[in-house]
Amino acid sequence: MSSKKEIEQNANLDAFQLAISRLKHRQEKIWLGGGKKKIEKLHKQGKMTARERIEALLDPDTPFFEFGTFAGYEMYKEYGGCPAGGVVTGIGYVSGRQCVIVANDTTVKAGAWFPITGKKNLRAQEIAMENRLPIIYLVDSAGVFLPMQDEIFPDKEHFGRIFRNNARMSSMGIPQIAAVMGSCVAGGAYLPIMSDEALIVEGSGSIFLAGPYLVRAAIGEVVDKEELGGATTTSEISGITDYKCKDDAECLHTIRELMSHLAKAEETGFDRIEAQAPKRSEEELLKLFPIERNKPFDIRPVLEAIVDAPGLTEYKKEYGKTIVCAYARINGWSVGIVANNRMVVRNKKGEMQFGGVIYSDSADKAARFIMVCNQKRIPLVFFHDVTGFMVGSRSEHGGIIKDGAKMVNAVANSTVPKFSIISGSSYGAGNYAMCGKAYDPRLILAWPTAKIAVMGGQQAAKVLMQIQVKSMKARGKEPDEKEQQELYNRISQRYEEQTSPYYAASRLWVDEIIDPRNTRQILSLGIEAANHAPVKRFNVGVLQT
Repeated sequence: MSSKKEIEQNANLDAFQLAISRLKHRQEKIWLGGGKKKIEKLHKQGKMTARERIEALLDPDTPFFEFGTFAGYEMYKEYGGCPAGGVVTGIGYVSGRQCVIVANDTTVKAGAWFPITGKKNLRAQEIAMENRLPIIYLVDSAGVFLPMQDEIFPDKEHFGRIFRNNARMSSMGIPQIAAVMGSCVAGGAYLPIMSDEALIVEGSGSIFLAGPYLVRAAIGEVVDKEELGGATTTSEISGITDYKCKDDAECLHTIRELMSHLAKAEETGFDRIEAQAPKRSEEELLKLFPIERNKPFDIRPVLEAIVDAPGLTEYKKEYGKTIVCAYARINGWSVGIVANNRMVVRNKKGEMQFGGVIYSDSADKAARFIMVCNQKRIPLVFFHDVTGFMVGSRSEHGGIIKDGAKMVNAVANSTVPKFSIISGSSYGAGNYAMCGKAYDPRLILAWPTAKIAVMGGQQAAKVLMQIQVKSMKARGKEPDEKEQQELYNRISQRYEEQTSPYYAASRLWVDEIIDPRNTRQILSLGIEAANHAPVKRFNVGVLQT
């Protein structure tokens, strides 16, 4: 007969497997882009899809981490949607070099740029700049999606920032290679020409500031696409492209050849030894992380399924117990881990502390550990499962704001690479202290169990309901108990939808939703990328002791 513990663990496993299955089903649908018919049409034109191009470009049997898969998920419904934001981005290996790849998906509105497309491209460039990785653009786009031009064109983080980043990366010595494999029009034409080298595919590739229709409307000249900016024109007359290729396959082969001639990448020197398999299995990870989010549990066994054996070397183990700070290795890489602990514990005074909450002692411990890791140049990995900082008169009198500010300050001023895994809740200021998106993690990833919001769903729904009830009463309407419950249910449902990891990923608040069993591999790939960029001296700023 199974014990209560075994029953709970099997329930966790079943729930996780269902969530992962749902994740994969949604990914597979997104990978179809604009749909099978548009893919077939592309193939008839002799062109590959964006993901087929990437697959042909990558080194065989090497990992590729696609980020931003859920960008635009369930957004822009009035325009038929925008799967993956109409562009595929990721980190992979080309001719032995780790690099960022950006490929327009022409099956999605002819590769047109929606607002989320611009945001996703900027994130890809940010990752390349932060980690000093070469970046490859596979261009095939109709340009800005005109019905939404006011949300993509004029602002600081809009379309024009792409070209500003081209120039910045050039000055930083980050190699940029662009292949014009389809349309490349208007302002978008600057991207390949501001890259170090540009390729173009005969027959399908074209590049110009204004297409034939606009030229005719503007100046009355009648000219076709090929004469205006086709492969022959750009490679033999204007000279704006450097390599003319007969088809997609030759173009991708040429990029591989160009990448093979790059100088060897410099390394920062993060410590790495031979990797050891984790102490616990992937299946144990899914069993040990409770699907019931209010259930207390110890995060250490979960971490032992991700880090190398023998496991964790804890910092201040008996102090600030609602946060675990520990040294460990992930696929051989030395890391410092800061993880919220859901266990209900007692502090040194014998006072009860509830898991998932950051108390003064745990904030102080985490801040000091972050400083030590910066001193030692050890990358930091944050595992979020936090409901926020402790509230109430005792905490306020004890200086929780000061201690919380100390932790936030340490995270903000940290100069070693930071990585965030949102495994459970990530609420309020706890999100900031645990290196949320605003604090520049090199990668921020979510498990299917993640929740991101200013506070928990039940608390938020109650607050919002009270506000609406008060407003109704002010207008002379007294809602009865049934109306109040219906109002609460409506608010709660809407709020829960907004805390979903899919809602966050669609807006790029997280880079990707991942199968928890892939956490170790992706973190290792991210640390390898970070090892290409220098680390500045850590300055503690106004941190108080």
